[in-house]
Amino acid sequence: MTYSEQKTAPTDLTEAHYSHHTRYLSYSIPPVQDGAQVHTLLRHTLQLSASLIKRVKWLSDGITLDGLRVTTRTAVRAGQVLRVRLSDSVRRSEIVPSPGPLDLLYEDEDLLILNKAPGIAVHPGLGHWDDTLGSFLLAYYDRCGIPADFHPVHRLDKGTSGVMAVAKHAHAQDVLRRALHTDAFRREYLAVCDGAPEQAHGVIDLPLAHAGDSVIRQEVCSTGCIARTEYEVLYRTPERALVRLRLQTGRTHQIRVHMAAIGCPLTGDFLYGRENPALIPRPALHAHTLSLLHPLTGQRLSFTVPLPRDMAALLIPAAAP
Repeated sequence: MTYSEQKTAPTDLTEAHYSHHTRYLSYSIPPVQDGAQVHTLLRHTLQLSASLIKRVKWLSDGITLDGLRVTTRTAVRAGQVLRVRLSDSVRRSEIVPSPGPLDLLYEDEDLLILNKAPGIAVHPGLGHWDDTLGSFLLAYYDRCGIPADFHPVHRLDKGTSGVMAVAKHAHAQDVLRRALHTDAFRREYLAVCDGAPEQAHGVIDLPLAHAGDSVIRQEVCSTGCIARTEYEVLYRTPERALVRLRLQTGRTHQIRVHMAAIGCPLTGDFLYGRENPALIPRPALHAHTLSLLHPLTGQRLSFTVPLPRDMAALLIPAAAP
């Protein structure tokens, strides 16, 4: 049976097993908003999406005012406390929970930051049903009694290692996704490439599109989507270079295609360069740093994961004969 044919029953996340970790957002009504409708406060003051409000308004604990369930048309009074449920009430992703390795760097009620290992797919797909990052996280949530579905903020290719952000509810995911490619969500990658760019630093500005009938392969195309990648050469060997990269846009395989386009494909890249399992069994790409503003508190959080050993080994010059 293929991935697309497999279905799982929705998991009820309102049961007692999950209740002690349910995340709510509370707001005390100031005098200036006396008489405002709940819907206005949820949408414009708390910046909640229409889809989230639509889901939670049917729940007994979805939207309350001073502890009593209310509708979105209810008028509030100054001093009252409006509370809305942020945690998922049901899992819709159909991802199968399955125990697996997780390297957690940070966790709170709204998000977690992890160090993704190379070779782990983020989402289920062909050949990967229950051995994905999503499966491992849902098993972790079940073990800890956390009512959450899988809410990745961004994705990393299966072969890419490094720091990655995952939200615990849809509101945090929405806020962080809107911040992608801004100063509120900054990412830097390290890559080892075959050869070295002629310039020590620069911006690769080449539009990208799907290559022919391929489902995954991308190519430079004048009519494609705008794609820009900043790069800086950090270290050179006779055969390779260590390059720091920052995405100005977020296209599929952007770094891999751009580096190949300037004649410096990532070492081990089977799709855009030369596969070489004897050197490294994956494209040599690592998500090195992540700096973001917390989706609810606005606090700046920063994380760094050092260059993994398999990539560092590529930079050791070959011994002389």
